[in-house]
Amino acid sequence: RVWGYARADEIESRTVDVHVRRLRAKLGDFGSRIATVKSVGYRFEEA
Repeated sequence: RVWGYARADEIESRTVDVHVRRLRAKLGDFGSRIATVKSVGYRFEEA
C-alpha cells in the first residue's frame, strides 16, 4: 500500500495537468494553443 491506497488504479494523479499548466505558462501567449479535449487529453492547435 502506498499513501493508503490498495491498488494503483485508485490513485488520481494530476501530474499531466500540472505539466501542461506549467508549459502553457512558459509559452506565454502561445500557451493558449494547447487545447483541452474533454475525456481525451490535450492537443496543439496551429494558428
